[in-house]
Amino acid sequence: MREAELWSRLEEVLGAGYARAWADLVVMSDLGGRCVSQAITAGIDCKTIWRAAWAQLELPESMR
Repeated sequence: MREAELWSRLEEVLGAGYARAWADLVVMSDLGGRCVSQAITAGIDCKTIWRAAWAQLELPESMR
């Protein structure tokens, strides 16, 4: 998964205006205590980041 697809998915579920704020604020243990933005900067694979966000947001299996 590319970073652009990660942002597209986050915007789809959270809305374009809120996705970036959420990505900067919500810290997830699945990302080693990082938020999405920090995980991207740290070079964590976007698929791993999406899976952590998917779990945090309790999204349906169909969106995994």
